[in-house]
Amino acid sequence: MTTRLAPGDTAPGFTLPDADGKPVSLSDYRGRRVIVYFYPAASTPGCTKQACDFRDNLAELGDAGLDVIGISPDKQAKLVKFRDAEGLTFPLLSDVDKEVLTAWGAFGEKKMYGKTVTGVIRSTFVVGPDGKIEQAFYNVRATGHVAKLRKDLAV
Repeated sequence: MTTRLAPGDTAPGFTLPDADGKPVSLSDYRGRRVIVYFYPAASTPGCTKQACDFRDNLAELGDAGLDVIGISPDKQAKLVKFRDAEGLTFPLLSDVDKEVLTAWGAFGEKKMYGKTVTGVIRSTFVVGPDGKIEQAFYNVRATGHVAKLRKDLAV
């Protein structure tokens, strides 16, 4: 069973390459609130919808003091195409070894079309300025998730 993070837990640190190969660390966001979301695959319908929802709400989230980071097991070249095709302006990080996904409980067994499979569990976390998990959402829906998140965060 995958270990799940809960509010109050310390967010597992990471340093991963972004689409351009530049290392991005969770510690870069210390002192700010950040939404870290994990998605299965760039350029798929659900992941595109979710990423575009974050993109379209980025100004309001930013005004509320929230940054956004997306993490998937995609290689950097795929992230570049995804970012450029969809005009995404927040960091997309590559976790090809799935170590960060696993540490955050976002990789493991899940139900898909009635079958149990191993893969990326679509998950979203709000990390506080102190590096602690404020909110943890597992098995989120790609559609409507950002609106629900904004409502929960009163943004």
